[in-house]
Amino acid sequence: MDNRQEASRQHKDYIRSRSPEMFRDRIEAGRFLAEELTLFQGRSPVVLGIPRGGIVIAREIARRLGGQLDVVFAHKLGTPGYEELAMGAVAEDGSLFLNKEVTDSFRVSPSAIENERIKQLDLIKRRAVMVRKIRPRVKLKGRIVIVTDDGVATGSTTQAAIWAVRTEQPAKLVLAVPVGPEDTIIKLAQHVDEMLCLRSPPAFVAVGQFYQHFYPIEDEDVLEILAKEMQNGNSAST
Repeated sequence: MDNRQEASRQHKDYIRSRSPEMFRDRIEAGRFLAEELTLFQGRSPVVLGIPRGGIVIAREIARRLGGQLDVVFAHKLGTPGYEELAMGAVAEDGSLFLNKEVTDSFRVSPSAIENERIKQLDLIKRRAVMVRKIRPRVKLKGRIVIVTDDGVATGSTTQAAIWAVRTEQPAKLVLAVPVGPEDTIIKLAQHVDEMLCLRSPPAFVAVGQFYQHFYPIEDEDVLEILAKEMQNGNSAST
């Protein structure tokens, strides 16, 4: 049985519901996720929100589990000529994850990979410069790491994030999201140690359709959340 078949067989274990019921907002979704993650309470997990909406979800989980809050900056590497197809991901520190199946199948040269890595890393650094003045990056090696967002659709951004986190050798990598389509959830589950999706409705169009209040999160909101949690002592550096 290959990984996808195994993931499909086990999907009922990590998809909690098929209900199309809406979350009130990201705060409620984060609290519901935290209730399902109590196994990690008191084990000092690192909770990484994917900017921007994921930071609100991550804050609620970190508060309730006694974890450290941070963000994960990662970009997928587009395959030359097929930019929507991810051939890997680059992390904030420049670490590279390559999907060898893609790079070998499309015969992507080392120079093309490096050019894409540099391009995407430059974009990450521009986004990260303000955040890291407030929240120094938490080291993930040997830690329980929970990656989260306000939902997934195609999963490409989330895929880049979990690939990038994997390069830092966490003890356990968990992906927890409020909502997403089943095929995407099955695909992402192959790349993490544990997967949690609260709701996977059959009629999925976009993440925002499952929130009563899906207000935009700006960069200033991310900075404010991180600064406040640092002041409250909930996210001390290690």
